[in-house]
Amino acid sequence: MTDFPVTVFHNPDCSKSRATVDLIQARGIEPEIILYREVGWTEKRLRGLLERLGEPARAILRTGEAEAALLGTNASDDVVIAAMVAHPILVERPIVESPLGVVVARPVERVFEVLPAL
Repeated sequence: MTDFPVTVFHNPDCSKSRATVDLIQARGIEPEIILYREVGWTEKRLRGLLERLGEPARAILRTGEAEAALLGTNASDDVVIAAMVAHPILVERPIVESPLGVVVARPVERVFEVLPAL
């Protein structure tokens, strides 16, 4: 196994999230797994990921969740991030972070964007 640091914000109930972890491990990397639904999010962590993504908060919002509908379409980043902290399920999965960047691995092959080349 390589020591290349990779963090996966993971939902083990999600097939895309499981497949992403499998792809990382197939590359010989053992990622740090963060079960974000259990440990939750902090505003600082979400803002850091969004900054590295170069995207607004809505880019990682799971719009199909009931809590997301309550936000409306004009909610500010501050409001969306606060909702994500209060309801971790609102964050899209899986998010993968490495020294090479951050991606929402949808489709799962996007994970290769933040993994070292073979």
